[in-house]
Amino acid sequence: MVLVLLVVVPFCLVISPSISQNNPKKLYVAYPSPNHQTQSDHIFLIGTAAPDGDVRVNGMPIKRSRSGNFAPSFPLQLGLNTFKLRYKNQSLDLRVSRLPDFIELPKDLGFLPTSLMPNVNISRLPNEDICFEAIATPQANIQVKLSDFVIPLAKNEQLQLPPNSAILTNTNLPYPSANGSFRGCTQFPESGNLGKPEFIATLGDRIISQKSGGNITILSPQKIELAKVIVESGVARSGAGSDFSRLTPLPKGTVDRITARKGDWVRLSYGGWIDTKSVQITNASAVPNSLVRSFNTRKVTGWTELIIPLQIPVPITITQGDRNFILTLHNVTAQTDTNLVNDDPVVERIDWQQREPNKVEYTIRLKSTQQWGYKVRYEGTSLILSLRHPPQINSQLNSSVNSQLNRQGNKFINSTDKRSLQNLKILLDPGHGSKEDLGARGGNGYPEKDVTLIVGKLLEQELLKKGAKVTLTRRGDDDIYPQTRAEMIEKQEPVIAISLHYNALPDQGDAENTKGIGTFWYHAQSHSLAMFIHNYLVKDLNRPSYGVFWNNLALARPTVAPSVLLELGFMINPEELEWIINPVEQKKLAKSLSDAIAQWVVTGESK
Repeated sequence: MVLVLLVVVPFCLVISPSISQNNPKKLYVAYPSPNHQTQSDHIFLIGTAAPDGDVRVNGMPIKRSRSGNFAPSFPLQLGLNTFKLRYKNQSLDLRVSRLPDFIELPKDLGFLPTSLMPNVNISRLPNEDICFEAIATPQANIQVKLSDFVIPLAKNEQLQLPPNSAILTNTNLPYPSANGSFRGCTQFPESGNLGKPEFIATLGDRIISQKSGGNITILSPQKIELAKVIVESGVARSGAGSDFSRLTPLPKGTVDRITARKGDWVRLSYGGWIDTKSVQITNASAVPNSLVRSFNTRKVTGWTELIIPLQIPVPITITQGDRNFILTLHNVTAQTDTNLVNDDPVVERIDWQQREPNKVEYTIRLKSTQQWGYKVRYEGTSLILSLRHPPQINSQLNSSVNSQLNRQGNKFINSTDKRSLQNLKILLDPGHGSKEDLGARGGNGYPEKDVTLIVGKLLEQELLKKGAKVTLTRRGDDDIYPQTRAEMIEKQEPVIAISLHYNALPDQGDAENTKGIGTFWYHAQSHSLAMFIHNYLVKDLNRPSYGVFWNNLALARPTVAPSVLLELGFMINPEELEWIINPVEQKKLAKSLSDAIAQWVVTGESK
């Protein structure tokens, strides 16, 4: 199940997931849990009972699958909602509370205490925008007093955006700001500690004030602080917080100037933010920058390395394109006349440009459209970018397999050819595991973790028939964190990595009607694999398509190989669940997945 959808899992009933299978005639509800709370305007009820007879909710019969599973949705009123489920002589009562999805404004003149922003300590450079926000009595006049400055706040007309997960339920359109929302921005020219902003609300002759929790400091241009990355891969983001988008990770040793602070985050001069736990902060007498005078390439087993000697390890940005790989060095000035690039299995040529006074861009022109993985590190102050060579596939085999393709059917005629993936390493990740991490659950209580392991082992057997060397991240009911699974990919360097999951939805979704295969990719090198496997499974198995998503998932983030995460159906959909847990269909799925992987790797589809 996709990480953002895990909100479903904690609210499932904490009982044996096999209870409905042991008691096939028992009325059973897997979701929601007793006394569930939500802000959604509707809720789905996921459960099962024996297929004969009716299941009624508040006296009305509901639709069920052939096996008796159900997932109807019902509107919710604000406050307590009661659902009475009845099957023959059995009954269950469910209570769901809908919490308000709007902000309750102060009844009298005043502020919503948690709305005053900034609410953590921040630091900015002189003449840089600092914005203040508050939710207060709508008719009031709002201003902020900070040191000797008074900043007026106006009604916030800026539209708001729902969380990123809203794209999964097609509810991602903007909406108006809350009534009583105020906002204002200004700049401060001089460095110094300005203290905590005091928010003042005035209505008629009444005045009320409240200070926020954040202290504001304007940094001195003469005081230089440096941040040095002390973890193997420093997670850089577009803003100060883990809910902001990831940027290119910063290799260990990267050094840059701190230009802003917000809580436990610092902004580096090139623009990225990083958590203070990932860096060592020191004072300096000069702003760090470097010259670059040359680069060269060398071949090591399975990889081409681009070596760029620098004076200090600088921040980098990486962008993958179609037949090119763009590496940007920040805080760098070029003094380059001569570089060395010999004939290479991957690199056609390397071009460079001084894009801005402190930014040098290297465009690596590639011989193949498909990129097979990369790694980046610092050795001392030299940047080493490693580009992976394509897998070694026998050319005669390639021609043989191509001649056997049924182009109309889009699959192998001889899909059990033991040579097609000979000696190629493939990593499979059966999602979830352990008593704590069940994943999504079907209406009969069947857990996602069990079916991903079954399909993972079936797929392993199909890939072994084709000569592949297969690694599974787990072979039993193991508790493995997503980051640990991702580290296994980086360490083992397979040709491709596939993470196997089954899907669920947040409360605002439609569990009864949403179904289909979904595929998730992150790096451009994985897009072709994601699209090909998705289309192949949908066509070959005659399954619905949920869609192909770019998504920031741990199992899609490894760079050493094309890595994708598959959501092979919806556990919570009554009809699709029957397909998901059917042993015959599981074998067909594994066979189809194996054929799709082999065709993508071996034929020109991936080149």
